[in-house]
Amino acid sequence: MPWQSDLPTSRRGCSISTPSIEPGERKCSNLKTYPNISALFGVRSPEKSIRQKNGQVAEDAGMDFFVQVLSHHLAQFLNGQSENTTLRSLDNALSSEVRLLLRNLTGIHDTGDPTALLKLPSVYYFLPHLLESPSSLRVGYQLSKGRTGVSVVLGIPSVKREAQSYLLATLRNLIDSMNKRELADTLIVVLIAETDMDYVVHMASQIEVQFSEHVESGLIDVIAPHPSYYPDLNNLKKSFGDSSDRVKWRSKQNLDFAFLMMYCQPKATFYVQLEDDILAKKNFVTTMKSFALEKIAKKDPWFVLVFCQLGFIGKMFRCVELPMLIQFFIMFYNDKPVDWLIDDLLSTKVCGIDFSPKECKKVKSTLWVNYKPSLFQHIGTHSSLKGKVQRLKDKQFGKIALYFPHVNPPATVESAIKSYKHHTLQRAYYGETFFWGLLPQPGDLLTFKFDIPIKVKSFLFRSGNAEYPSDKFFNTTVEALPVAASAINTTNDGYVVVGEFDASGVAKGKVNLGRIKAMRLHCHSDSVNWSILSEIYIEEDKKR
Repeated sequence: MPWQSDLPTSRRGCSISTPSIEPGERKCSNLKTYPNISALFGVRSPEKSIRQKNGQVAEDAGMDFFVQVLSHHLAQFLNGQSENTTLRSLDNALSSEVRLLLRNLTGIHDTGDPTALLKLPSVYYFLPHLLESPSSLRVGYQLSKGRTGVSVVLGIPSVKREAQSYLLATLRNLIDSMNKRELADTLIVVLIAETDMDYVVHMASQIEVQFSEHVESGLIDVIAPHPSYYPDLNNLKKSFGDSSDRVKWRSKQNLDFAFLMMYCQPKATFYVQLEDDILAKKNFVTTMKSFALEKIAKKDPWFVLVFCQLGFIGKMFRCVELPMLIQFFIMFYNDKPVDWLIDDLLSTKVCGIDFSPKECKKVKSTLWVNYKPSLFQHIGTHSSLKGKVQRLKDKQFGKIALYFPHVNPPATVESAIKSYKHHTLQRAYYGETFFWGLLPQPGDLLTFKFDIPIKVKSFLFRSGNAEYPSDKFFNTTVEALPVAASAINTTNDGYVVVGEFDASGVAKGKVNLGRIKAMRLHCHSDSVNWSILSEIYIEEDKKR
């Protein structure tokens, strides 16, 4: 794993490389926070500051000083010179092979004298601000049961959007598109890439409530970086004529992807990069895994398997090759967007200096392998970049189902919510389209009056759809009007409350009230969004 935290193990509790959070624990229990790494070891910093006043360039003198400090303390540990009996006992427990490996890594002889071994640059050379906090490479928040050793880990970075969030709808679609075997052999890691911990906890709580079964089973991890992981994003160099906002957005995105990959890398065989506003096809995990294993069995070379033609969606990598990608992202995070960096990395691997663009593209295609048809579709219209609207669609994915038709009992349909264009409640009830109404108000009713009273076995009302997942019904009850009056849970006009919409925008249940004259949806509060009914199913009990 590249660039593991140089902090002592006892203080690396939630390090991104070796997380030690117990299953189910939600937050890192932060140890004492030190103002800088020199304070961690109780020594003074050199006169020359480790960073220049502008916060951008690490000083060689400062960097060498900290390397010496770390080497000195590790030398004491390895040679039993520490007065700490716990460290000595740990040292004695190490095998001779491990002690030799540590000495080779740090350039320390048995005598404790440092050698002049050459050392590879660490993450701190490219992100020197990480030295300012011992928590910079720790997970700032984690909700996890500790699942590991799976075939596929799905990485989903998510940020706060100005308009609607697609994250919960994306998670629901991914889970619904997986079979039982896939659910048991997959890990979904959601990175809430924000430093506002209140927002992080809010989103994690929503995920835990709506997907409690899958959080408990270990299918879903939710993490967030420590705020000190990010550099000063307001002081980045510009390139390619991009605005400051765009440079900040794409630079942070590179760091987000690197953080997510570092967390996911040791947990699976394959890593798949996704986004928080997508749809997936049924059994997509099995399809991806089978395609990758087929390539490996045939010994076909590949670096990226492409299961979606858009951006960075649906790109599969071997987890053992992620360190190369992580280092590349971190080295050039401020220079180019992530998809350009991947293309540059491939060019470096296979393109000769005398290759024409056409020749280079051809040879790169041997490592950039496309799978058709696409397994993922982009559904969002509001980018994570402020003010950017994008309607990108992968033409190879096929048509997206925006509603699910059913044969419902004959009925007269009435709606107090004004419909948008041809998306009327009547057409939705008869399976011709979805209902799309303007802002619901308290007291609004959507009523289905049956031509003749019927026995209702069950009902299902699903709000929102793939393109507009936030247009859901909230604080809305499902009510039935029985032929025989009921004294239980009855409204003033004789309706019985038989269900309500949950947090995911779905209302479903069974009815045991005898023959029913009508059913209705009753809104009890204002909504900031329009309302969509993408599925209406009233199942008649035809048994006599």
